Amino acid sequence: MKNNPYLINLSSIGSSSLGYITVAEGMENIPFEIKRVYWTYFTPNDVERGNHAHKKLEQVIVAVSGVIKFSLEDIKGNMIEFVLDSPSKGLYIPSMYWRTIKFSHNAVLLCLASQHYDENDYIRSLNLFRKK
Repeated sequence: MKNNPYLINLSSIGSSSLGYITVAEGMENIPFEIKRVYWTYFTPNDVERGNHAHKKLEQVIVAVSGVIKFSLEDIKGNMIEFVLDSPSKGLYIPSMYWRTIKFSHNAVLLCLASQHYDENDYIRSLNLFRKK
């Protein structure tokens, strides 16, 4: 299953009166060692982000706040969509999936990445991606 995108249920501890905590641990509920963490926020809801694929990088994405919609395409042209609408739900994205991302106005995207940043890992042309 690691070669296909899938949702990960991240267990939450707490209550509505006290608040919640959700934990992500590399090689436990995250299927790789976490080497980089970043987040995006204040993305206008009329902006589409992503529009790239990674050659080797794997990611787990969490909508810490708001709603984030992912459209993913594999190298065979198969499309799959996911909606992240809970901070206890993660989306595993393996390498070689083209992604486009839409955000609600208050969305915060948290990314757990399997590799450090490497510009050479990006495929930024959909036409080049589809030729792989």
